[in-house]
Amino acid sequence: MEVELLLVLFFLHPLVVRASDTLLSPKGVNYEVAALMSVKSKMRDDLHVLEGWDINSVDPCTWNMVACSAEGFVISLEMASSGLSGMLSPSIGNLSQLRTLLLQNNQLSGPVQVEIGKLSQLQTLDLSGNQFVGDIPSSLGFLVHLTYLRLSRNKLSGQIPSAVANLSGLSFLDLSFNNLSGPTPKILAKGYSVSGNSFLCTSQACAGISKPMNGTAAVSSPQRADGHNRWVLSVATGISCTFVVSVMLLVCWVHWYRSRFLFNAYVQQDYEFEIGQLKRFTFRELQTATGIFSPKNILGQGGYGVVYKGCLPNGTLLAVKRLKDPNYTGEVQFQTEVEMIGLALHRNLLRLYGFCMTPEERLLVYPYMTNGSVADRLRETCRERPSLDWKRRMSIAIGTARGLLYLHEQCNPKIIHRDVKAANILLDESFEAIVGDFGLAKLLDRRESHVTTAVRGTVGHIAPEYLSTGQSSEKTDVFGFGILLLELITGQKALGAGNGQVQKGMILDWVRTLHEEKRLEVLVDRDLRGCFDVLELEKAAELALQCTQSNPNLRPKMSDVLKVLEGLGQVESTDDSQGGNNHLGENRECSFSRNYSDIHEESSFIIEAMELSGPR
Repeated sequence: MEVELLLVLFFLHPLVVRASDTLLSPKGVNYEVAALMSVKSKMRDDLHVLEGWDINSVDPCTWNMVACSAEGFVISLEMASSGLSGMLSPSIGNLSQLRTLLLQNNQLSGPVQVEIGKLSQLQTLDLSGNQFVGDIPSSLGFLVHLTYLRLSRNKLSGQIPSAVANLSGLSFLDLSFNNLSGPTPKILAKGYSVSGNSFLCTSQACAGISKPMNGTAAVSSPQRADGHNRWVLSVATGISCTFVVSVMLLVCWVHWYRSRFLFNAYVQQDYEFEIGQLKRFTFRELQTATGIFSPKNILGQGGYGVVYKGCLPNGTLLAVKRLKDPNYTGEVQFQTEVEMIGLALHRNLLRLYGFCMTPEERLLVYPYMTNGSVADRLRETCRERPSLDWKRRMSIAIGTARGLLYLHEQCNPKIIHRDVKAANILLDESFEAIVGDFGLAKLLDRRESHVTTAVRGTVGHIAPEYLSTGQSSEKTDVFGFGILLLELITGQKALGAGNGQVQKGMILDWVRTLHEEKRLEVLVDRDLRGCFDVLELEKAAELALQCTQSNPNLRPKMSDVLKVLEGLGQVESTDDSQGGNNHLGENRECSFSRNYSDIHEESSFIIEAMELSGPR
C-alpha cells in the first residue's frame, strides 16, 4: 500500500522539490525509490538479487544493478540474466532520467509496458530472451534518443508499429523470433533483424488477393465458375499443407542439428589450453561456469572490475575478470590487444586463458590461484593456513621482480603494470609469485601516450610523479615494488603504519624513521615470531628505500633490483659454507625477541587503501 500511495503522490505533485540532488516526497522518500520498489514488487526474485532494494532508503544509487548520474538520478538498470520472473511494472516509466534498461535472458512475462515510452532519455533497451506477450507498444516510437532496441526471442504478436520502424536513430533493431504478423514496414534502423516471425509478409504478398472475375462471364455461367473456384481452392489447400509440413520438418531438422552442434561445441569440448593460444569463450559459458556471476563466487574486486571463481564442465577452475569499462574500445582493437597480452608468457606472470566479448561485456579468463594473493596471506584473520615465513616472503619478492623485469625489458612493446601491490601478486600451489593484472593498464589505456588524464592504481602504492602528473614509466612500477617489499617485511598496509610509533602517514615514512634510528628489527611482522635473517632484513629495507625515492631517475632498474635480491641468498650460502658467525645465529631458531615495550598497540588511525580508476 505504501508503494501505491507514493505513486499516487507522484502524479498529484508534478512540481517536486529538489533536496540533496534527489526527488523527495513530502515524507522524505525518494520517488525513484518508490518506482523501483514497485518494479520489484511485480517480479519474482528467486536468486535474491534484489534483496538490497529497501523502501526506507533515500538513495537507490548504492543498490545492486542500479547506476546513477552525478545528480543522483537513476540512469541505468542492468538486470540481465538475473533469474527474474513475473511482470514488468508500469512504474518503470517514472524513472525519467533512465538511459539504459537491460532485462534480457530472464523469465519475465506479460505485456511490454507502454509507459516505457515516457523514458525520453532512454538510449539502450534490451528485453530479449523473455516471455513478453501482446503487441509492441507504439509509444516506443517516442524514444528519439534510442540507439539499441532488442525485443527478440519473446512471444510478441501483432504488427510492427510504424512509429518504431521510423526510428531513424537506431543503430540496431532486433525483433526476431516472435509471433509478429502483417506487412513488414520500411525500417529506418541502420541494422535490423525480423527473422523467425512466420506470419510476417511483404506488402505485396499481404495484398495478393485474387482480382474479381469478369462480370459477364460470372453471370452467364455461375455454376461453372463455382466449380472452378472449388478446384482452385482444393489445389491451393493441398499445396499449402505440403508447404507447411515441409517447413516444419526443416525447422525441426535445423533445431536438432543446431542443438547437436552446440552440445558438441560446448559440453563435450576439450578445454586443454595450449601455450600462446587464447580461447574465445561465449558469455553463456562463463555465466554457467560462475553460477550466473553469483556473489558467492566473487574472489575480489577493484578499479578494473570484479573477479569471479568459475568451473568448466571438465572440472577446470578459472578466475573470470568482468571488466568495468566494457565500451571503452572496439571489438577488433580489444581482441588484438588481448592477443598481444596473451603472448607475454613467463612463469611469474599470470597466464591468460582466453576472453569474451559481447556488445555489453568484456571478460578475461585466467587460471585459478589456489593460494590467493599475497595481501590475503599477509592480512587474513583466519590462521587455519600457515602464514608466510621469512624465506617464502623473500622468494615472493624475487619472483615478482623477475616478472616485472620481463615486462619492462623483454616484452616488445614493453608493458608498464602501474598497479604493483600485494593484492595483484598471486600465489600458485607452490607459493610461487605470479604477477597478475599486468596487461590491464595497457589494455584500458585508450591512447598510446603514457600521460593519462586520470590515474589508475591504489593510493599508497602510486609513485609521486604518476599521482601528480599522470606520467608513468618503468620506474613507476619500481616504486610500487618497493612498497610491496615493505609490506612483505612488515605485514602492514601501504597506508597507516599500524603498530609503529608513527601514528599517521604512509608505511614509507615509518620505515624511513626506523632506518635512521637503526631500529629495523621493529619493522618485522609479528607473525614471523622473530624468525628472520638480520642481514637480509637490512639489505631488503635499504633496497625498498632506494626503490621508493621521490626522484624516479634515482630509483634502480628492475634488473638491478633482482640482482640484489638474488644476492641475499648467495650471501647466506657463503656464510654457511665458511662456518663463520651466521647472521641468523639464534634468530634461525626463532629465539630473537623483539622489544615491544616502546611500541604502541595497533593504531586506530588506519587509512584503507583507495582504488583510483577512470577513463584514460
